[in-house]
Amino acid sequence: MSESSMDFRRAKFLISAPDIAHLNEYLPGDAGVEIAFAGRSNAGKSSALNALTEQKGLARTSKTPGRTQLINVFALDADRRLVDLPGYGFAQVPLALKNKWQQALGEYLQKRACLSGVVVLMDIRHPLKDLDMQMIEWAVASEIPVLALLTKSDKLAQSVKMKTVNEVRSALADFGDWVKVEPFSSLKGTGKPKVLSILNEWCNPQWLLDAIAQESPED
Repeated sequence: MSESSMDFRRAKFLISAPDIAHLNEYLPGDAGVEIAFAGRSNAGKSSALNALTEQKGLARTSKTPGRTQLINVFALDADRRLVDLPGYGFAQVPLALKNKWQQALGEYLQKRACLSGVVVLMDIRHPLKDLDMQMIEWAVASEIPVLALLTKSDKLAQSVKMKTVNEVRSALADFGDWVKVEPFSSLKGTGKPKVLSILNEWCNPQWLLDAIAQESPED
């Protein structure tokens, strides 16, 4: 339905927060709808956000993995937000800081009632590492749908790419409809329409559409 179709190109930076406690101070956990982007620090998370929103500088990219150490929030409109979570697992940072990030990720997934979906980004050449599986399990346990996004798909030949996609789908099949798996390339735009369709669905849960309809003045 056209009235609920989101223009992701309108995304704009809203706030940064060092942890879930500060995020809750800025934005109550039950306000509106959020879609979170999570992934290892070399998964191409910032590049994917920039490609999906068609804004080269929306999320800061860096040749040094792990540069994103804050929870960064981007507003789509008054009710809907994209959230760039700290990268995990690869960054050359002290173990204590890594543990802090992972604790913040777990708290975010388990305590943000406004969370409508989680995009878990994985380099298609190195999918389903332990922390990736932990993120997926955390989300599904909280009854939050997941898009397992296999990034950098342009790095593989078509036959190898689809073999990997099918292997990942098979590995995650036990999660049923809670988890979708799609290939993606920020460079080539591969998979972009499918991803935007999923994000649009997550941005428009029925309860939000009903609330907006009640707030709209009658013709």
